[in-house]
Amino acid sequence: MEPILTRQEIDDLLQAIREGKISTDVGGDLGSGQQIDFKEINLFQVSSQREDKIRIPNFDIIIDAFAQNYAISLSNHLQRNFSITRTSLDSMPFQEYMLSKKNPGSIGVLNLSPLKHGALMLFDPQLSFSFIEIMLGASSDLEIVQLDRSLTKIEMTVLKAIMSKAGDDLDRAFRPITKLETSILKLENNPRLVSITDQESEVIISTFKVSVGEQSGTMEMVFPLATLDPFREEFKDLISVNTLKHGGWTDIIIKEVQDMMTTIVAQSGVVNLSVGQVMNFKVGDIIPVDYDINGSLKVLVEEKHKFFGQPGLLKGKKAISLIATMND
Repeated sequence: MEPILTRQEIDDLLQAIREGKISTDVGGDLGSGQQIDFKEINLFQVSSQREDKIRIPNFDIIIDAFAQNYAISLSNHLQRNFSITRTSLDSMPFQEYMLSKKNPGSIGVLNLSPLKHGALMLFDPQLSFSFIEIMLGASSDLEIVQLDRSLTKIEMTVLKAIMSKAGDDLDRAFRPITKLETSILKLENNPRLVSITDQESEVIISTFKVSVGEQSGTMEMVFPLATLDPFREEFKDLISVNTLKHGGWTDIIIKEVQDMMTTIVAQSGVVNLSVGQVMNFKVGDIIPVDYDINGSLKVLVEEKHKFFGQPGLLKGKKAISLIATMND
């Protein structure tokens, strides 16, 4: 990366120009008739790093995984077909970024516990009003109307549930790097009331296009570089063999499966009856069950016979003691 002047170097350069030590004339003479051609530059419009110069390696992998997860969560939650595509990944000073947000729509301030700095999640006005209309039951056939005004407190409260879903998916995407517990601190529609880092600190901005049907809008995620920099080595190893052995996507899938809820039934017997017989049941009827009271129970996991069990009591409550598996 080409060197960028520090603030002190810029001040010294401006002072030298004022004192006439440096000429501001366009072009110069080498003394032998040769001219030096150069372009005028504005020292106050130094471009920030572009996507290919983002200093956190493989960060795009994490942020793209978040986008995929979040699209699925939105589709399930709102019963609409959402797609989320990353359109850019850039960086700039935090103050410069916030000054560029004239009409940000809705801004969610995220707490990335246990990290020192938080993050921002922004929905542009079009996306914000689209979410609100959908959550309030608007038909998919109707065109979403974007109002030319700021969001109200009630409307931002409605959007809080949508951003909370994003927090869960962000935690899942970051799991190969570190364990996060993301929560929503507050929602704002005024950029001046938002701060997650020092004004001059660098932030990384991920921009996404969110589409649902014929409607689309822009979502942005903003992370201070200071939040991500401590995990530089983890990001570097994200797609290496070491990652697959120590907490990669395979381990995440295994852990998610282990955390899934399942149904277990202790079955004493089965009775086969016709619909007519069941409809004729009345209070006082006795239904014979082919079951040996001294025998073991069948223990079914998701309707599959996996174990044999013995009924009993534990601390005054009914319990099943597993005595054998189907393979024994």
